[in-house]
Amino acid sequence: MGSFLTMQSYKRYVLLVIIFSFVGNISTSVTHYSIPEEMKDGSVVANLATDLGLDVKTLNQRKMRLDIIANKKYLDVNKETGELYIVEKIDREHCLTKMSASCYIKLEVILENPLRIFNIELEILDINDNAPQFRRDAIHLDISEATPVGERFSLSNAADPDIGTNSVKTYHLSESEHFNIEVQTGRDGSKFADLILTKSLDREVQAVHNLILTAVDGGRPARSGTASVIVHVSDTNDNAPTFDKVSYDINILENSPIGSLVIHLNATDLDEGSNSDITYSYSLYTSEKTQETFHLNPSTGEITVKGIIKIMENSPIGSLVIQLNATDLDEGSNSDITYSYSLYTSEKTQETFHLNPSTGEITVKGMLNYEDFKIYDMEIIATDKGANSLSGQCTIKILVEDMNDNHPEISIKSFQSPVNENIELDTVIAVVSVSDKDSGDNGVVDLHIPDNIPFKLRESSDNYYELVVSEPLDREKVPEYDITFTVTDRGSPPLSDNETMTLELLDVNDNVPQFPLSFYTIRVMENNAPGALLSSLTAFDPDLHENQYLVYFILEKEIANTSMSMLFSINPENGNLYALKTFDYEIEKEFLFHIEARDSGSPPLSSNVTVHIIIVDQNDNAPVIVSPWRAHGSLVEEKIPRSTDKGSLVSKVIALDTDSVHNSRITYQFLQVTDATLFSLDQYNGEIRTMRMFSYRDPRHQRLVVIAKDNGDPALSATVTIKLSTVETAVKAYSDMTEVPLEYDIFSDLNLYLVIGLGSVSFLLLITILVTIVLKCQKPKPSKAAPPCRNSVISERNSTIADSTLVSNDAYWYSLFLAETRKGKLVVRQPVPKGSRYIVSSIPRGTGLTDTSDSAASTLQVWDKTPI
Repeated sequence: MGSFLTMQSYKRYVLLVIIFSFVGNISTSVTHYSIPEEMKDGSVVANLATDLGLDVKTLNQRKMRLDIIANKKYLDVNKETGELYIVEKIDREHCLTKMSASCYIKLEVILENPLRIFNIELEILDINDNAPQFRRDAIHLDISEATPVGERFSLSNAADPDIGTNSVKTYHLSESEHFNIEVQTGRDGSKFADLILTKSLDREVQAVHNLILTAVDGGRPARSGTASVIVHVSDTNDNAPTFDKVSYDINILENSPIGSLVIHLNATDLDEGSNSDITYSYSLYTSEKTQETFHLNPSTGEITVKGIIKIMENSPIGSLVIQLNATDLDEGSNSDITYSYSLYTSEKTQETFHLNPSTGEITVKGMLNYEDFKIYDMEIIATDKGANSLSGQCTIKILVEDMNDNHPEISIKSFQSPVNENIELDTVIAVVSVSDKDSGDNGVVDLHIPDNIPFKLRESSDNYYELVVSEPLDREKVPEYDITFTVTDRGSPPLSDNETMTLELLDVNDNVPQFPLSFYTIRVMENNAPGALLSSLTAFDPDLHENQYLVYFILEKEIANTSMSMLFSINPENGNLYALKTFDYEIEKEFLFHIEARDSGSPPLSSNVTVHIIIVDQNDNAPVIVSPWRAHGSLVEEKIPRSTDKGSLVSKVIALDTDSVHNSRITYQFLQVTDATLFSLDQYNGEIRTMRMFSYRDPRHQRLVVIAKDNGDPALSATVTIKLSTVETAVKAYSDMTEVPLEYDIFSDLNLYLVIGLGSVSFLLLITILVTIVLKCQKPKPSKAAPPCRNSVISERNSTIADSTLVSNDAYWYSLFLAETRKGKLVVRQPVPKGSRYIVSSIPRGTGLTDTSDSAASTLQVWDKTPI
């Protein structure tokens, strides 16, 4: 074929028609291209990237691919250039259908990210690659010698698979003095030739005329085919058969039964003998459709409705299709009939059906498939076995009926996996197409997915479906979905197919870290070691990877100008909480702050928890004896009149313990006493009283050692030694005047409550004034090196009471101590160097007791100790 036409001489053209109309993500427009058949492998058809408006650089990334619908893969696309090129030569005649003389190849170009599907229709244009062919290599004609000049004889026309100008254009006849041809054009545009007698025949001169008929097409260069025309000159038959009418108009009802008589033709011949035997046949002007519909009996001229046989596809090999029955009125061998296919029966039909030449049975020989071939036409010839065999023929049309033998098919055009778990609703996840090669209800298909998944199917166009998100997705609940697409046809019984795709979900930082508790209470024993592990505060985040990696922080908060990060430390990786210093219950009893857990997502999410640190007290402070006061463990000397009555208050031992309430409960006991019958000691309030009056036998000096012991485990204690000296009763009147009223006036219950109430109101008023002043006149924090402010109220009181009046002095000191301690202060007596006076100081309870000079003390009274 290449010798007649080269591809280089053919001017290729491309017709591009784009109609913009989109349904969802699938383009319903069709892009048309036209190319000639037989293009070489690798030939470029068009540049799809340019025609479809695509970026060439993104074709690989978008996974561009080409699907050819119901055809071989003749073409492919170059993802680097976007060019559509030929993979295999295309023969237009090979892809023709019976329904159309045109050849179209339908393509789909599929791109992802985002999903686009383009429909392309490629028309294959005809080139002159086929030569005309006659049905028979030899055409035999019997022409009577009496045939007049100018008589026409129809010759079989040549067939050319090409179309248009490449089909049969004309005929040529070899040189002859008796014959010529005339080319005719049929109603469908086909060309055929009539043989015309130009000179009378003489059988005795030449009985057979051998002619060559050549059919030439209109291609460039032209192609041709030949057939031999053999003219047999028969004996004269001067009278031709004639019909009683030239034209017949016949009315016939639709759905007439098979075999119904349409008309009985009657032609007559005035000749005699064999010259009067008439045979009826269709002329070449009778269409194939007419010949398929009606049967003409060549002997009788009867035209009847032709039978149509229906057979189910996939019928077993050997199944009987029809039993032919031809009759012959002759006898003997002349009536023996042999059945055979005529030359008009195609090879495909003969390969599919078997004709028994003896019985006339037609049975199935090959596989019947409705989708491949629907109609089989055959012409059967019945020939007797006489010396001069005679034959009859009939035409059979076999229709293959469709059965539901093809499973529906699923084609995943696009599938996005994995996707983010926060993907929006109605987002397209996949595009699926379904098809079924069967026809009718057997070819109608339905697509389903399971009901218990957050997805739904949406039909976008014919047999195309989109899988879209119908409900919010959560990876923490379901990390992946197995989506099964099930397609079912409507045949009986229905056939189905399925395909399962796995959709993975990517984690999104959508979960905040969670602590097991919302409030943590941690008890820490005081005097802890710095760096000690207090607790582990671990949060949980159900997200994945960096979204679940947690970092822990202490939210900054200042207490007494001290940052929390200076007191505590937390491991940012595991949430272990450590103490950075040693805590003292007497200074700091509790801390309240927040810890935050933050993930590493983008943007990060966080949550916090409240931590309450409670400092637990230890018995680490021994009692401190503040009354009677003594300097650095020296003896306390007291004087008492010998005339003191029974039950009189001699002295009161007061000890303080800065531990907690339980550890600071103090009891008093005599450790040593000169005369145990003379003095009694109250173990709870430390009051030393006389148990009887002094007698002349009692020594002048009494030595009392009192121990003050706290309630801790183990208990801590402090001691004080009191040296009592008895004096004469000269001061008894004054002692009686000052001792008893002061004792009962100061320590009566009513006065105690009044002092507590007045102290509380004064304390609240003082706090309110101080807070107001600080808020309005806030100043920079003073330097730690600056000496504390000291407010001293010093008054000198010339004492007229001798040392022998110690009972009265201690009573006044105790009342002063009690008033100050109710204000939250600690009162200490301190001697003045190089003088005969002592100072009573008031110290805030937060300060130490060992060095009163460094504390912010207030000197309440300065006493003269000059004896009279």
